Amino acid sequence: MEEVLPEGKNFRLVEESELPEIIDFLGNFLPDSLKFHQTLKTFVNDRVWDFHFYVTKNWPEQAVILHFPGMTKTPNDKLYESFSVFCPGDQLENLELLETEDVLIDWTQPIYLNFTHARIMNKIEEFYAKIGTMEKLEGDFYGLVEPQLEETESELVVAEQGKMCQLKKEHAQIIHDLYPANHMECIEIFEKLIEKLPCYGVFSAQGDLAAWMVQSYYGAMFSMQTRPEYRRKGYGTILTKRLTKLVIERGYLPFVVIRPENDASLGLYAKLGFKKHFKTVRAILRPYEETGESQGGGGGGKEVEPQREIMNGDLEV
Repeated sequence: MEEVLPEGKNFRLVEESELPEIIDFLGNFLPDSLKFHQTLKTFVNDRVWDFHFYVTKNWPEQAVILHFPGMTKTPNDKLYESFSVFCPGDQLENLELLETEDVLIDWTQPIYLNFTHARIMNKIEEFYAKIGTMEKLEGDFYGLVEPQLEETESELVVAEQGKMCQLKKEHAQIIHDLYPANHMECIEIFEKLIEKLPCYGVFSAQGDLAAWMVQSYYGAMFSMQTRPEYRRKGYGTILTKRLTKLVIERGYLPFVVIRPENDASLGLYAKLGFKKHFKTVRAILRPYEETGESQGGGGGGKEVEPQREIMNGDLEV
């Protein structure tokens, strides 16, 4: 098992007893901090995965916080191969501590950054330009501004005698198989999400899993998918209403990340009261010179299709 480092050059590992205070601190920067804020909340409340959080050695005066690993599975399965970062919008100059961090982050190797506020990613791109290239996928961050959703009994009865209910562990395999970035999130994470968080599916009259949606380890509602043969039946709307209600009841603010061109999802969430807050970015950082074991250079040739799968991960489809 990879060693968990107690500190880096500019950051230190957070003790578990500090997490509630950090959650409160991040709450001052909503909605910009929402993804990070709820990652910490789900970690404290449900321990879905074994994550590690680092803050600056001068926290909170220099308020930069890191989350390793940013994804539960990476190409080389290394703890420090992927991460996510948050910094308040009026303190972006403190991201220079990230640039000079050479213990926790090996900038000479590919790095996988999970969804991060676009302002933060732009600052990272500024200093990374002299190190390598950045392949980005942008999405719009939508949250429910006034979480007041009521669910009628009629919505609990799904069309064509189908049923909606909490998923079970045995459903994780099919969900993982059809997840666009299944090589960036291991099947075990879906099993744990189903065990600990609201994860609902619509089942056909024949008992087939037709559509599903889960709450993620960072508090978002994601992985909403409907099998092609069951589309245009309103299952996505029904699942979204149910999961939104449950997420609110659990003390979270519902949010999703949507591709700007995804008109269907944009229309659905707009009807439910979700509002766009900011742009978020998932990125692969590739140094100009990579070792023979690294993944290709610059995202060309055969790298294009795997990169697309990695990047599309949690966006609504």
